Amino acid sequence: MENLKKTPLYECHLNLNGEMVDFAGWNLPLQYKGIIQEHEKVRNDAGIFDVSHMGEITVKGQDAFNYLQYIVTNDISKLQNNDVIYTFMCNPHGGVVDDLLVYKFEEDYFMLVVNAGNIDKDFQWLISNKEHFYVNICNISAGIAQVAVQGPKAQDVLQKITDFDLNELKFFKFKRGAYIGGNKCMISRTGYTGEDGFEIYSDNESIISVWKSTIEAGKEYGILPAGLGARDTLRFEANLPLYGNELSEDISPIEAGYGFFVKTNKGDFVGKDALLRQKKDGVKRKIVGFKMTGRGIPRKGYEVKKNNKNIGFVTTGYFSPTLKKSIGLAMIDIDYTDLNTEIDVMIRNKPIKAAVISRKFYTKNYREE
Repeated sequence: MENLKKTPLYECHLNLNGEMVDFAGWNLPLQYKGIIQEHEKVRNDAGIFDVSHMGEITVKGQDAFNYLQYIVTNDISKLQNNDVIYTFMCNPHGGVVDDLLVYKFEEDYFMLVVNAGNIDKDFQWLISNKEHFYVNICNISAGIAQVAVQGPKAQDVLQKITDFDLNELKFFKFKRGAYIGGNKCMISRTGYTGEDGFEIYSDNESIISVWKSTIEAGKEYGILPAGLGARDTLRFEANLPLYGNELSEDISPIEAGYGFFVKTNKGDFVGKDALLRQKKDGVKRKIVGFKMTGRGIPRKGYEVKKNNKNIGFVTTGYFSPTLKKSIGLAMIDIDYTDLNTEIDVMIRNKPIKAAVISRKFYTKNYREE
């Protein structure tokens, strides 16, 4: 653990008795008071997460728009200033280099928020695909920290210490130059939990004050700091993918079930031919939801079988704190993806019964008006 990177909030986590673990080379809290308690607090009230490990890369220059249209799968022509969009960067075979958020500051100025474990890889990918585009690409991750305040009472908490009316901030919009507890920040109405909430970016020193003032402001609403454990169960219930689980260099967005974010009707982009082919011809496998009908909790990597034949693998599995049952996501052969198909999940080398269900485990509670 000594060689792991630490966020500016590391000492705060220790003071809160956080259980620290290695995540993508970072020393981060898995939990404080317990995964289920933190999970339920975000679903019902509010939680605050340290997500300073995420990466930030700026793209500036006269060709910034055209370059990003070429490098990502979604259509960023839809973006106005102060809009956010979710998208993928894909390789020529259609596999996912990373999933990310694109923030549009100005016509020639964007920021990408990428996964912690992919920062260096993504930066090199962006540079290597720069080609003839006139852009300046800069990895600013080391100077940016981030916390996420999530849950139905997130706005009530933040409004106490924020200098503008948060009702003005619509879903997938952001505001620069805002102040939280007197600290200059950028606030976006985004998140990774399926609940309403905000992601707050600031410099490494200010984030400590943001963290502490938010927890203080949230006391009357029962806010709790939440760790990586609850972050994963929350995003999973909301059918939000995790890179390395539902997405990878070998798994395309179409196979993963996120084809909506691949706009093949725009101009050329990296991976377009492969992804267009998959959309037209169909895929040989895809990710499905499933529930355990036998006793057992599925975990990432467990084999999935049908009539003793290997047909796939679990990408994420948990006992769902909200649904109170064992569910999962699995990549399986297309022939076995119909709803209610009976499958076996191999748990401790034993086939345990399960059934394919809708991936809509939980209805997201975003404020989309």
